[in-house]
Amino acid sequence: MMPMSPILLFFFLLLLSLQVSSVSVGSRAILRTLSGPDIPDAAADLNSTNFDEVLRNSPASFAIVEFFAHWCPACRNYKPQYEKVARLFNGPDAAHPGVIFMARVDCAMKINTKLCDKFSVGHYPMLFWGPPSKFASGGSETGQDKSEIHPIDDGRTADRLLNWINKKLGSSYNLDDEKYENEHLPQNASDPEQIVRAIYDVEEATSNAFEIIFDHKLIKSETRGSLIRFLQLLVAHHPSRRCRKGSAEILVNVDDLWPSDLWSVTKQEAAISQGKDALQSFRICGKDVPRGYWIFCRGSKPDTRGYSCGLWVLLHSLSVRVEDGESHMAFFAICDFIHNFFICEDCRLHFYKMCSSVSSSFNKTHDLALWLWSTHNKVNERLMVEEASPDPKFPKIIWPPKKLCPSCYLSTSKKSNGTILVEWNKDEVFKFLVGYYGKMLESSYKDKDLVREGGSSGSLVDDALASTNAVAVPVGAALAIALASCAFGAVACYWRSQQKNRKSRRIWS
Repeated sequence: MMPMSPILLFFFLLLLSLQVSSVSVGSRAILRTLSGPDIPDAAADLNSTNFDEVLRNSPASFAIVEFFAHWCPACRNYKPQYEKVARLFNGPDAAHPGVIFMARVDCAMKINTKLCDKFSVGHYPMLFWGPPSKFASGGSETGQDKSEIHPIDDGRTADRLLNWINKKLGSSYNLDDEKYENEHLPQNASDPEQIVRAIYDVEEATSNAFEIIFDHKLIKSETRGSLIRFLQLLVAHHPSRRCRKGSAEILVNVDDLWPSDLWSVTKQEAAISQGKDALQSFRICGKDVPRGYWIFCRGSKPDTRGYSCGLWVLLHSLSVRVEDGESHMAFFAICDFIHNFFICEDCRLHFYKMCSSVSSSFNKTHDLALWLWSTHNKVNERLMVEEASPDPKFPKIIWPPKKLCPSCYLSTSKKSNGTILVEWNKDEVFKFLVGYYGKMLESSYKDKDLVREGGSSGSLVDDALASTNAVAVPVGAALAIALASCAFGAVACYWRSQQKNRKSRRIWS
């Protein structure tokens, strides 16, 4: 047998190496396929640029922050344990959203050196517990805040960390808990303090409402005016500053987004597409909304409460915030919005029928708030009879329950069909509504969150936000809308006359 030449030997070895390489690559690809796609982390990765903002805006009652270093083997080993617990509390698929916000900070990154020093991180991993706002307000730099932030001394495994949490909260969370299969829902009907957390659900409902409008192509020439009127109401009286800000930006761009001549199908389709893109860039209630879950309005089943609850809270809040002279125009804005943009047909028609039965104008906030309260109770009474699968943990009730407002009740008696007939003290009911949906339902976002960095004064939206009742009215709005826009604050009329000579500028990203 003749020996193989060096050249042939070289090509033979090269071919063999390529075959081995292809098998190896193919094997790795097969292994990746079998192992499934990468699952995103549940715990939020924070750094010094977003730490304060994210924690300050968190709807959770408590936060756990893990300080670690990416080069630390113990930290890498601990990450799966931390993630098991984080999946219970973080994200839209969490079993217990809004209770604990779980995050981590990599202290090995130079950008985080001062942040880690602020919390006196002495070893890795190190876990701290406290209210989210206290983390954002300076950690251990102030004595008062330091007393509310505690290191977690026994959280080396997922079981031990969850056990520590359960002892701290008096809860019984389990690593096997799944969404909507738990016993930890807050009984907000009997706890007046729970309404404070509903601000996050009001933001969620506002964002969802506009997504529904765009997804279902509901903006047409005949509904455009209703949308503008409702936006004007939101700019003036939405309980969340972030939503007022976002509504104002959309409002001043209405003529560009949805021109008044939406008479053709082609133009309507283009306007819907453009408006949906604009909503993504404007983010009506902030860049982290919608969050994908509910807190105050969370039901015990995925198809209960949620959006409808959040929308009711928003409407009640608007009804107690308007001024006396605005109440009837607010009534029209609410009724038209539900009639044109609430896509549950029976609910929409039933609500609008009650709107149509109103024969006299509302001259005072008192009248509007009590009408909406009475309307909501009529809806609940109807659903008590008609609803096929009500939420077992949150049955429909007459509102407010006596436990929340004893002074609202003058007397009670039973009807022939077994339902309760209540004689109300309506003045006390109004006081309750103002306190519950007005004073207690307050945005947790600070004024400074609305101030753009390095901006100059004189922007239309800045001016509109300077006054609670000032409304920016878009150029070219129909004459029929002019009266409505002036109703939500006298300054609105001034903006109408000035806007033609001013160029709208987007002032936030």
